[in-house]
Amino acid sequence: MKNIRNKLTRHMFAGHLLLVALVSCLIIYVTLKWLDVYTLHNEAVIVPDVRGLQIEEASRHLSANGLRYNVIDSVFSRNVRPGAIVELLPAVGSKVKEGRIIFITVNAISSQMAAIPGVMDLSFRQAYALLKARGFESVEIEYISGEYKDLAVGVELRGRFLEEGEMVQLTAPLVLKVSNGQMEEMDVESSHPGLNGDAETWF
Repeated sequence: MKNIRNKLTRHMFAGHLLLVALVSCLIIYVTLKWLDVYTLHNEAVIVPDVRGLQIEEASRHLSANGLRYNVIDSVFSRNVRPGAIVELLPAVGSKVKEGRIIFITVNAISSQMAAIPGVMDLSFRQAYALLKARGFESVEIEYISGEYKDLAVGVELRGRFLEEGEMVQLTAPLVLKVSNGQMEEMDVESSHPGLNGDAETWF
């Protein structure tokens, strides 16, 4: 009788272990299936190449692929149309889940701007370096008559001298005016009236 009880006990214990194992496997299986459905496992869309398109046009392509977008940054490039898309994140061709937000960088309508620094009485090297440090892309050097050689006189844009602190596009064609150390004859005469040959000015 005792042996029968022991056998029954062992069989019941083994049965419980088997039942626990089966229930655990079932729970794991159901959980994995639920995760597949929840995360849309094996269901991905490809990020379309909408670079070079305007936002309005690109949004239609993104929506057709079940994607959303968010413009997060802008840059300026003369090689891309103003307002066109320059870069996407995730990158073009990436596999993403439907409904994913694509982060977009667009080309600015106009270049960024910066203030013109004070360059008068600086050496032309200092003035040039200061303009480039501000981000100005196009800076030409033009020598004009002046008493001191290689001294910056001012910054000109399309024939007009710019004021210190004036906001100008970084792509503007600036001309840094630099004195050549040679005063023009008229300037010399006006600064020294006695040299013009008029003796009456001396008496």
